[in-house]
Amino acid sequence: MSLTRYDVCVVGGGVMGCSTALFLARGGMKVALLEKHALCRGASGVNAGTLTLHMTRAALVPYAIKAWDMWMHPETWLGHGVLATAAPGLSLAFTPAEQELLEQRAAARREYGADIRLLSGHEAKRIEPGIPESCLSAAYCETDGFASAYLTGKAFHEALLLAGVTIIENADVDSITPPGESYRISANQGSLQIQANRLVLAGGVWLEPLLALIGITLPVKTLINQLIVTERMPPVMRTVLSIANGLLSMKQFANGTVVIGGGWQGRGHRDSGKPETIPENLIGNLRLGQYVCPALAEARVARIWLGLESETADAMPVIGPLAGFPELYVIGCVHSGYTSGPYMGKLLAGSLLGNEPEMPLFNPSRLIIPAGSEPDTIAEKINEQH
Repeated sequence: MSLTRYDVCVVGGGVMGCSTALFLARGGMKVALLEKHALCRGASGVNAGTLTLHMTRAALVPYAIKAWDMWMHPETWLGHGVLATAAPGLSLAFTPAEQELLEQRAAARREYGADIRLLSGHEAKRIEPGIPESCLSAAYCETDGFASAYLTGKAFHEALLLAGVTIIENADVDSITPPGESYRISANQGSLQIQANRLVLAGGVWLEPLLALIGITLPVKTLINQLIVTERMPPVMRTVLSIANGLLSMKQFANGTVVIGGGWQGRGHRDSGKPETIPENLIGNLRLGQYVCPALAEARVARIWLGLESETADAMPVIGPLAGFPELYVIGCVHSGYTSGPYMGKLLAGSLLGNEPEMPLFNPSRLIIPAGSEPDTIAEKINEQH
């Protein structure tokens, strides 16, 4: 069989995989991008589109700041907008314990460059009149906002084609042959064959089974995040609202709909098909949203959906080369990954192109379980966190 040979094959067409492929192609490489379904229709297309520092892990704040600027200026790199909207973010506290947590979280993020300041409840209410009088304090950050995640795939598709990337959707990778001189990637039961000098795995929650194809064990937890969108309603919020304990994220789009999320879980598994809502979690999410913004009592739910988020044992990303496998790279498993994704993809692409990264990568080899050993330590660490 005659195979088309590429400089790089990227497996995974979410924000991180698309960004990596885009910047590699613009750097002069011949790139193939394989996606199991359609571009940015997995986690990258069904998340809430929040572009926030409040919910970004402190150590990732510098990356999120860089990416936030990219989202707000898509003409400089993507060419097509995704309705990115800059709006200040307010994270609220309603109890003394939440106030303490809010102060700790704000201080940790400020250490990494986030411009977050603390406000009294009265000051917060002047900024966001719709919040209740019971708000004791708030953390305020100008670097916040949101985008329409469902537009991401269309924007990337056009940018990638213009850059000369070969896009292959509905490509379910079933085998990877480790390199002699190159990698061979087989998909759809062998009907699709790709040969590439370098391989980037950007499969999100499917990163674990992809790595297993070449004998690497790297556990990845799958979170089933639930999101709610209301029918259109008059303006009820002008900021991105969250709370100190992290169980709520809300914003109102220009068309009047409100998106409510914050990590409330559904049930399901990455391989089990369509995930399902847990009714009590749905009710809890709605009640919390209504408590923070009482005007939502007048809203009706228009749609509920669930998205899959990947998480490593230490809840930090994997971005960089894999030791022992020449020219094999991994990127993924980032909390607030939609926020940080474009910059992290650009960072990895720059590394492959021979540039010195302006920020550190995240060595994936730290999480690999050696062949023949028991995966107790990492598996236990994942379970302890949930």
